[in-house]
Amino acid sequence: MTVPLLHVKNLHKSFVLHLIDGRTIDPIQDVSFTVDSNQHFLLWGRSGIGKTSILKCIYRSYLASSGEIWFSSDQFGSVDMIQADDSMVLKLRHREIGYCSQFLKVLPRVAALDVITEPLVRQGMPQAQAHDIGREWLTQLGIAQRLWHASPVTFSGGEQQRINLGRAFIASPRLLLLDEPTASLDAGSKQIVVEMIQRAQQRGTAVLTVSHDLDTLAKLADGQLAL
Repeated sequence: MTVPLLHVKNLHKSFVLHLIDGRTIDPIQDVSFTVDSNQHFLLWGRSGIGKTSILKCIYRSYLASSGEIWFSSDQFGSVDMIQADDSMVLKLRHREIGYCSQFLKVLPRVAALDVITEPLVRQGMPQAQAHDIGREWLTQLGIAQRLWHASPVTFSGGEQQRINLGRAFIASPRLLLLDEPTASLDAGSKQIVVEMIQRAQQRGTAVLTVSHDLDTLAKLADGQLAL
């Protein structure tokens, strides 16, 4: 029997709204799905239903209230991301699990080339080698060469999102979590994202995407779940 790369079982996440009478909301209730290596799996549904929160529970930005999130690690075997300690979570983020949010978050005055190659350098690759790879990616992403040594905080929204995506894809994680990857992108840039997902799958990466852009991404998905 083949073990899935990711197995989410009976996931539940509640939030306490401390500024509104301390009431509790439960956007994620009893969510289960599996994602296999090389698969592109799509989560979709109306706004506010908890799609992004599911990604954050998997990445452990949020701690799930109950359920199980099993990740089949190359280094550590089966890991429950809910029960794993912080050290384990950080190791998996550095080597095996990537995450791309809707919005680029970077330090000011850091060049785009350094931003996109950060995951490679963090893994121990010499900076010169990482920059060679980064230049290839910036070219593929359609980022003008005159911008490579400028800070992405000065870029357009679409350019920032392409940098954000490049940083997530460049280190070829085994599992890549994408939150609305085609938001704010024009048709040409959306096609770049489609090609990036396809190439990542060919390299063995499993891609879990949250999106409202079903016209672009549903046809790419090998599996999907409507929430």
